[in-house]
Amino acid sequence: MRVQNQLLTRSPVRRRLDSVHASAYLVLFFIVLLLSQGALAQSRYQVADVVSVVPVYQNVLVKQPQEVCYEEQQPRRKPRGESKTPGIVGVILGGALGNAVGNNKSSKKVGTVVGGVLGYSIAQDITRSRRNQGGYTDVTYREVCEVQYETQQQERLMGYDVSYSYAGQTYHTRLDRDPGQTLRVRVRVNPV
Repeated sequence: MRVQNQLLTRSPVRRRLDSVHASAYLVLFFIVLLLSQGALAQSRYQVADVVSVVPVYQNVLVKQPQEVCYEEQQPRRKPRGESKTPGIVGVILGGALGNAVGNNKSSKKVGTVVGGVLGYSIAQDITRSRRNQGGYTDVTYREVCEVQYETQQQERLMGYDVSYSYAGQTYHTRLDRDPGQTLRVRVRVNPV
């Protein structure tokens, strides 16, 4: 009677907390009950006879790098021999022309120098234009290497399809290795 009086005199918050605790205990009880069912199940290891082993392959595309080398032609221009004659002739002709233009002694000296410089410049321009037009072409070879990717189809081992017999029944599984003649299996016994 005293317990009932205490329950009735408790606050609503306190009563709600008591019901939450009771629910928590109930959930905990069911979890323990379920785990104990699993604990009752016993497992042990046995040996099963392997009936067949079939390797499983899959076709895969693989890019293989290959170095490919070849010889490439490279034309190379070789200029004709460089001669100093056009420059010398240009200076002489320019100097003679500059000397002929002047009328007194000092102007003839200035005309000769200016004519020589101008003649040399004209001779160099003519030589340069002939050099670009003339000469001969020589061919050299150089080795060029580059990486090219060749796509190949390859078979890759993906695993083994294994058939094994245990307790008069045949089972199938895929393994990553060949098990040999026998296969270790786990046998679980559960009460019904």
